[in-house]
Amino acid sequence: MIKLIGISGSLRSGSYNTALLHAASEALRDTAALEIATLHGIPLYNEDIEHSEGVPQVVMALQEKIASSDGLLLATPEYNNSMPGVLKNAIDWLSRPPSEIPRIFGERPVALVGAAMGGFGTVLSQNAWLPVLRRLGMHPWFGKQVTLSRAHQIFDDSGKMVDEAARKQLEIFLAGFIDFVEASQKIKSYKNV
Repeated sequence: MIKLIGISGSLRSGSYNTALLHAASEALRDTAALEIATLHGIPLYNEDIEHSEGVPQVVMALQEKIASSDGLLLATPEYNNSMPGVLKNAIDWLSRPPSEIPRIFGERPVALVGAAMGGFGTVLSQNAWLPVLRRLGMHPWFGKQVTLSRAHQIFDDSGKMVDEAARKQLEIFLAGFIDFVEASQKIKSYKNV
């Protein structure tokens, strides 16, 4: 079974992006398992902390989850037409020390989804992530997009996805991403022969 790690770029308890990951987990059912990781407890990146105390334990635990996964699903809000600082901060910590980048991120399939209150969804945020993913050596999936706009109409007050068109869009997206992850695994095993 394909093992995915999902990370929401929002710390808010009622986050639409966290709700989107929960909807993805439900939509996957038998095709894959999605573990939703949290960014709570990750401090602001500070090289002084890294040198004096090392990489924080919460970061190392998330590094291991990503390294043992088959793929990464990032649910990114859009703040000021770009990526959220809390998720970028986490990625900056997760890439420390730089020698760990190939093990944690290298050639790992990654997909971006997002939900926002505005009318354009998270198109600009998802685009802003592309140079970061390229720098980390990841393999982004460029299939169908999930850039949900007017998220307050897609999810109810409890965070349940209630919009059937959005649910179908998410299911199609996830099926394509799972196919991409499986193809990546075949290529990787072929390279190791």
